[in-house]
This record gives sequence, structure tokens and C-alpha cells, in this order.
Amino acid sequence: MEERYNPQAVEEKWQKRWEQEGTFTCNEDGKKPKFYLLEMFPYPSGRIHMGHVRNYSIGDVVARHKKMRGFNVLHPMGWDSFGMPAENAAIENKIHPATWTRTNIATMKKQLQRMGFSYDWQREISTCEPEYYRWEQLFFLWMLKKGLAYKKEALVNFCESCQTVLANEQVEGGLCWRCQKEVKQKQLEQWFFRITQYAEELLTDTDKLTGWPEKVLTQQRNWIGKSVGCHVYFPMENGTEALSVFTTRQDTLFGASFMLIAAEHPRVTEIAKGKDNEAEVIAFVKKVKKQDRVLRTAENYEKEGVFLGCHCINPLTGKKMPIYAANYVLADYGTGCVMAVPTHDQRDFEFAKKYELPLIVVIQPPDKALNITTMTEAYTEEGVLVNSGQFNGMKNTQAMEIIADYLEQEGKGKRAVQYRLRDWGISRQRYWGAPIPLIYCDKCGVVPVREEDLPVLLPQGVQITGEGKSPLATLPEFVNTTCPQCGGPAKRETDTMDTFVESSWYFNRFCSPKEEKAPGLNTQKVHYWMPIDQYIGGIEHAIMHLLYSRFYTKVLRDLGVLNFAEPISRLLTQGMVCKESLTCPEHGYLYPNQVENSRCTICGREVVVGKTEKMSKTKKNVIDPDTLVQLYGADTVRVFCLFAAPPEKDLEWSDQGIEGSYRFLNRVWRIVMEHLDLIADIEKYHGNEDLPEPLRNLRKKTHQTIRKVSSDLEDRFRFNTAISAIMELVNALYLLEKSHDTLTRRVVRETVEAILSLLAPIAPHIAEELWGRIGNKDMLVTSQWPDYDRNVASEEEITIVIQINGKVRSRIAVPADENEENIKKTVHEDERIIRALADKILVKEIYVPGKLLNIVARD
Repeated sequence: MEERYNPQAVEEKWQKRWEQEGTFTCNEDGKKPKFYLLEMFPYPSGRIHMGHVRNYSIGDVVARHKKMRGFNVLHPMGWDSFGMPAENAAIENKIHPATWTRTNIATMKKQLQRMGFSYDWQREISTCEPEYYRWEQLFFLWMLKKGLAYKKEALVNFCESCQTVLANEQVEGGLCWRCQKEVKQKQLEQWFFRITQYAEELLTDTDKLTGWPEKVLTQQRNWIGKSVGCHVYFPMENGTEALSVFTTRQDTLFGASFMLIAAEHPRVTEIAKGKDNEAEVIAFVKKVKKQDRVLRTAENYEKEGVFLGCHCINPLTGKKMPIYAANYVLADYGTGCVMAVPTHDQRDFEFAKKYELPLIVVIQPPDKALNITTMTEAYTEEGVLVNSGQFNGMKNTQAMEIIADYLEQEGKGKRAVQYRLRDWGISRQRYWGAPIPLIYCDKCGVVPVREEDLPVLLPQGVQITGEGKSPLATLPEFVNTTCPQCGGPAKRETDTMDTFVESSWYFNRFCSPKEEKAPGLNTQKVHYWMPIDQYIGGIEHAIMHLLYSRFYTKVLRDLGVLNFAEPISRLLTQGMVCKESLTCPEHGYLYPNQVENSRCTICGREVVVGKTEKMSKTKKNVIDPDTLVQLYGADTVRVFCLFAAPPEKDLEWSDQGIEGSYRFLNRVWRIVMEHLDLIADIEKYHGNEDLPEPLRNLRKKTHQTIRKVSSDLEDRFRFNTAISAIMELVNALYLLEKSHDTLTRRVVRETVEAILSLLAPIAPHIAEELWGRIGNKDMLVTSQWPDYDRNVASEEEITIVIQINGKVRSRIAVPADENEENIKKTVHEDERIIRALADKILVKEIYVPGKLLNIVARD
């Protein structure tokens, strides 16, 4: 009786052997090309979810494929283990964050190992361990010396009850997400990294990131937000300090009819002081500070303001402009002041209409005349200047530079470049993070911890209550210390670092995770492996993590640690895993196992099927990977995640899809086992004799599949179409009539080896098992990726004419479906072309598909 496919037994067997033999342990090897594959490391939240499984399955296919291609592959895994969730769990479960974190790491590591991912676990790191964050503290000290780390007062969201700074996303309706008490905006001293010093390089270097998705580069460019314009000075009517405005539209200055200041700007209360409506202004400022900063600037958000009882002077017209505090202006963007030109800016237009402020047309369109009494919206296109003094009649785009010249000549402004990017605030009033290595001395001021005294250890014996500020500030044994300079009494900094700092350099540490000498990186090893050849993670990290990582890399370069400027060569942003939600009218959201026959298993009422959206614990539309592995095996889960959608698209969960993936692997198992006696002791076919048509067709399909899968994995990451091609080849093998004929057995052997080799990166356990069953001694993962014979794979041949500088020099015959890269490769192997180009320099190549290749060369 034929042995049945037992995925659990097969997978546990091969996972144990890979571990025992150190199959995925790697070291530097100058004889092989290197390939550094990395997925964004996870936060140890407790258990892996389907999003993790999909992300890591994608990465594992690439890593295994590259290994079979002969690359020296680095594929590490670690844990982004500092952060707020651990503190929250400590409060809820009355457990220390370190205990909670390390328990979760152990659980998740076991889950990842059960999936069969090809990680080099010898390189495992956890960012909450002193052997990691000590080097981060060293980098901080070096940045401090260079002026790249500094302290300043900044406006922050502050919860008086929790005594901590909150990120914007932690403020919900003006209330603290933890204690539901009112959040205030407060000026606090915070530590910052001077990322703005690298704004221009971060922006221009996006053009070099040709392996990144354009949508990520666009988000980063927008976030950096370079604007070229002018600073313009608007004198105050009362003679106090002029208001400075940054504008990219100096062509509209004559149309500026009122001034707007961000409600939270310190000049607002200063200007309103002593005015009749001072109380109204103060109330408005408090109201705006509670509004969501992102929503405030949205086009459809209601524009609100209050008159400050004062005017400034338009420097070009000399006219008075009323000054308003407004909710749609932000204090930390530009100067926090905006000259309002309502006829040519839609938000200003809406504000002016609401508060009955004057409109002045200064740009007329070419095809009609604007009239302020009939305008229903701002005119924002190009046109000719009017009501603009000596600049009347000029095209507004041409007047930009001329007006900038005039402002500078008259001392009323100057050219300027502005960036939206702001320095990175890294201070956190929390416990579970890397301590900032600074000491405060009444005599010496701010003093860095001596490098030889690093790491500043995070004390473990603390109680996390969730009340008040960080426990660090309440621990005398941590706070009280000695000044490194004078030896007198001093106090430690009690803020910890933003956890994005840890994730901004971890990929370098993977290159030498056991390095104990400063700076914690063996530069020879780092420079062998870096930059990352393929990075994989979610699009939600486009701004923070990916931008900070680029910044941190440039800083380490300038500190002399690294010799490269960009950490990531290629980036893949995978889509989300989605599933419809299920809701009971009585019990709310339900887990899938709480529904049977469309009814709630708790109360029996009919369940409402909601829209398909990202899997989340909140909506309970989640599937436990462990349950799937127990039922179907890790290989099935991997195949489903890779087959259901292209990697950059969202994957929609399907019970039928997981069942179909399981059936496919069973078909592979059965077809190999059915032919086992016929092919186990015979060499595969690799001749060129004229075969019977069924064998010739199977060979053609085999080599076409090798070509297809190789292209899909190597160039396009189209895992779904690669799997589909393998399925078609399996179907073709099923259609072949079994025979004991030697020729048939050898052709079948070739096909089976191809199926298993192509399947190896995708479903590695079953592929390894069957590879051994057909008589191979070496592991499949260390075997060579199969090559295809272009002649066998070709449907028909076409002739490509080869020209050099427009003159025909040769012709070659290639398969009709050959790709451009292989055609060019064949052309340059042609003896006549080699001779013709012997003394020439290649300029470019022009390929006309299916017809000719023209090589442009010069002496």
C-alpha cells in the first residue's frame, strides 16, 4: 500500500536535520557572491500571525532560491523587543516587561522554526539586551560630540496623569489613550537627532534607490518636503518684531490680504495679550490644541480662526493685514505663519468667505477675467499678474525670480529652501527602552557617560504600575550617581530612547552579532554583507523606519563606522492578509471558530458577514497559523500564502485556497511515490535524440517550467505564477502513461527532479523528503538550481538581425519566446560580433523585439 503524505512527520524530520547540520549557518566567503536577505524583524507580541507568515514565507523563497543559485546567503532573524506594549502588558498582567518579552520571544521563535524558515539562528539578536543597546548608547555619545544629538524645548502632547509624552496617534479625541484624561500640549525639553542636517542628501539619494517601489520613494520625498521660495518679512503695526513667512508663491504677495498664525504658536498669546478678546483667543488656542494635527490640515476640515486684535503690514503694498490665529496652520511647519492669499489658495478662500475678509485678484487666467464678487473658488492655475505694481503684465511663473530679486534688494525678504522634515525627537518618558547615557551635574552641566562605563543598564527591579511617570525617575539607585568630570553628586537622564533607534541599525549588527569591541560592528564583516540585497516589509514603514534607517546609516558613515551611504538595495513591500469579519447582533465580532452554518455558536443567531479587511484581533477576523500547521503542515500554509496573490498585493483569506494547496502537495507526493520504483535507481535524461512525441512534449514542458519559474523567482517575485507553472507540470506528468521503458523512466526522472527542485524554495520539507526518496544523497537545498535547455524549451525559432552602428554584422536563431536579456547574452557570444567589437567601446543597445538588435559602439 502506498505511503500517505504525513506533513507533520516530514517537516519535523527535516527541521531537525537542518538544525543539526547547521544548513543555514553562514560565514563570509570571498569565493561566492553574497546575498543578504532580510525581513523586517518582529515585535515579540506573543504569537506570530498570518501577516508574519506571509512576510517570512516570501523572504524564505528568495533566500532558498539564492542559496541553490550558488550565493552565500545571510538570512537572519531577531526581535525588536523594546516598546510600550511590554509596559502595558506588565500593568495588565502584573508581570515584568522583561519576563513578558522573553517569554514571547521563546514562543514566537518556536513557531518560526516550525514553519521551516531558513534562518541562521546563530545570529539571533534582541534589542532589549544590554549587549545590543550598549552600542546604541555609544553611537548616541558620538552623535552628541558631532552636534547631531541635542536637547531643546519642544511642543509635545503631555498627559499630566501619566506624566509622559504621547505620540500623536496615542491621543484620541484630546484624551490619553491609556487613562482617558485630558492631554495638553506642553513645552518640554527633549533630546533630538539632527536628521534635518541630512535632508538634502536623503532627498537626492532617493534617485539612486532604483530597487525600491516608487510609492515608497514618493512618500519619503513628500515627507522630506523640499520647497524653494522666500522668507518674507511683515512688519507689525505696533513696531514689535516682524512676522516672518516662508512662501513658495512670492508671485502672489500683492494679493496677501490677511495673516494666519498657528494657534499653538507662542506669538499668538503674546500678540493677544491685553486685547479685549484675549480670553476668547486663549479659549480658541486650548480648543485647537485638542484637535488632531493631521485632520486640521485636511482639505475638508472646517477652517476656524480668531482675530488677534492686531495688524501687520504687507511689505509690497504697504496695506494693513489683520492677523488671525487659525486651526489649519501648524506651528512646526515653515515659520508657523502664513500669508493668506484667498483668491489663489482654496483654504484661504474658504477662511476669507467665512470671516468676511478682503479678496484681491493678482493672477488673471488667459481666457477670462476673474471678479471677486462672482468667484466661487480660488484660481490656482498659471496666468498674468494684475494689481501687482511694477510686475503687472508678467506671467506669474516668470515673475517668481524677479520678485525674489526685488525682495532681497529692498531687504524685505530673501531666498530660502525649506524642508517639511523635522528633527527626530527620541526622548520617551517610559521605562522599557534604552537609557540615554547622560548625566546632569549642577557644577558641570550635561555630562556624557564615559564610553568605558557603557552600557548604562536598565534596572530590572522595578514595579510597573501605569501611574505617574517612568519608574526610572523614582529609583534613587538609578538616578543618583557621580559626575564623571568633577566626581560630585549628579543625576542620570531618566528618559529612554525611541524604539525606532534600535531598528535603524539592527541590520548591521546581524553581520557580526557577537562582536564585543567598539563600535559593536566588525567593519570587515559588515562591509562584506551590507548593503541588504533584498529587504521585505510592510508599506506602513515607508516613512519612519525606512527613513530613519537611511539617516542612521549616513550618520554611521560620517562617524567612520561604515563605508556606504544607503542600507538597502532592493525593497519589497508586501500586501496585507485580509479576511471578512463576522458579527453577531448580540455578541459582536466573532472568531471564525465561533460560527457554524452561518450562525453564532453562542446564541444561535444568524451572523452578518462584513467586508474583507486586514486581519486584526480587534475584529477577530484572524486565523491562527499554529492551527493550520497542525491540520495541513507548514508547507501547505507557505504554498497558500505564496499562491493566493502577488506579494505586493493584499492576500484575501480563503478556506478553499488552503484546502487546494494541501491537495496540490498531496498530488506531488502521490505522483512521485507512484513512479518511485521506476526512477529511484536510474539517471535522469539529458540527451538530444529524437524522442517519441509524449516524451518530447513532457521534456518541453519541463524545460519551459524551469525557465518560467526561474524568471518568476529571480526577476519578478511572481511566486503565484511560479506555483501555477509547477502545478501544470505536475498535471502533465499525471497524463503521461506509465512505462518500464528505460527512456521513459529517464525522462520521468528528469521531470520529477525538476518539480522537486522548483518546489524546494516554496515547500521545502516535502521537496527534501521526496528528493531523498528518489535516491539522492545530498540535500536539495544545497543542490544546484536546475538549468533549462533553450532549444528544448522553445516553441519555435526566430532570426534576430544583429547590427553594429546600423550595419548588419550577423544573424542568430533564438527561441521565439526568448527574453531580451538572454538574446543579448547570445549576441555577445557570437564570434563575428566579438571580433567586430574587439577595439570598440559599447555605448548602448537598441532592441526591436523579435527583429533586430542594434549595437551602438565607438572607437
